[in-house]
Amino acid sequence: MIRPRTKSPVAPARRTDHGPAGTGIALMVVAMALLPVGDTLAKLLTGAMPPAEVVLWRFGFQGATLAALALLLRDRLRGAMFSPVLILSGLCSVVTMTGLVGAFAVMPIATAIAIFFVEPLILVLLAAPLLGEKVGPRRYAAVAVGFVGALVVIRPGFEGFTPAALLPLMAATGYALNAVILRSASASRSALTIQTGATLYAALIALALFGVMALLGGPGFTAPAAPGWIWGVLPLAGVISAATFLLIAEAFRRSEAGLLAPFQYLEIVGAVLLGYLVFGDLPDLATAVGTAIILGSGGYVVHRERAAARGDRTRAEGLAAPQG
Repeated sequence: MIRPRTKSPVAPARRTDHGPAGTGIALMVVAMALLPVGDTLAKLLTGAMPPAEVVLWRFGFQGATLAALALLLRDRLRGAMFSPVLILSGLCSVVTMTGLVGAFAVMPIATAIAIFFVEPLILVLLAAPLLGEKVGPRRYAAVAVGFVGALVVIRPGFEGFTPAALLPLMAATGYALNAVILRSASASRSALTIQTGATLYAALIALALFGVMALLGGPGFTAPAAPGWIWGVLPLAGVISAATFLLIAEAFRRSEAGLLAPFQYLEIVGAVLLGYLVFGDLPDLATAVGTAIILGSGGYVVHRERAAARGDRTRAEGLAAPQG
């Protein structure tokens, strides 16, 4: 039965193929609230063990959590879990996590995350050569402005600069490369398949790197001699990390990327808040100004992406319309 059209002052809720888009937004908001919690736990752990060991344990517990979920939710698995593309994804994940945890060990969380937010700008630079996407001069200009903001935060050549400030840039590059890889992998795999496979590979890669460092004179495993509280924090960090990435994947399954992108900037709010409450850190003026520049340029890139997507849909609808 076809319902007759009726006029209503309230517009219907926007929907995707998987339900109301508002559900995806809610999932993204929860994920952005959890991300700074995981980062705070990682910074706490770097006070008890080397950053490389924090990365290894975090991937280990995250992989165990996702593997258990994969066994329980076998019907959600689709595509190959172990393949070369997910090895690359795992490697990029290790680069990202190593850069971030290394940065958390020596600088406030909010500062590290502010620099890390150049990731959407790096993704724009990678889109043309790796994905064949057309990028206009205005988006390139926004990228240039965003990197100026990153320089304001990093302050190379000024007092207080340390090479460790480049670690979040390394993390952002790894994350952007991983985003490109996952665009390809997601065409034939479910989110749970991708996250489980990539995380298990990341754990193996992190273990191999940690072993090489130990053979070269590194400290080896320090967790057995660390304070007892870390054995509560390590599993919690892994579970939070697994939950966060699954929430993000589910959010993107339910809502358009352009609709969700602005909500990712909520992470910086949580980073500032937890950094102050737990460690007493507040961004200085230069960091705040640089962060505003980075977020503004990233927001403009998101706006241009959404405008381009709307234009593509309009052209597609025009071509599909009957000609008369």
